Amino acid sequence: MARKTTPPQDTSPVADFEQSMQSLEDLVARMESGEMTLEESLAAYERGVGLYRSCQSALEQAELRVRLLSDPANPDDARPFDASEDA
Repeated sequence: MARKTTPPQDTSPVADFEQSMQSLEDLVARMESGEMTLEESLAAYERGVGLYRSCQSALEQAELRVRLLSDPANPDDARPFDASEDA
């Protein structure tokens, strides 16, 4: 009997962030619909907190990568981009 194979999934931090963000948005929409029981709402809230923390962690990692790319010798000296400086 032939096995069904699943295509490899993208597990990059960006893909993880996008997937977590989409899951969080879906979860919030379900909670806002008001159709969940109290127990389901509590479980959804717990899941949402985990997704939020995952997204926050991914954003912090992305910020660190940008700082390191901007100035590898002094990543703590990196400043936010200001478009008015280029004008």
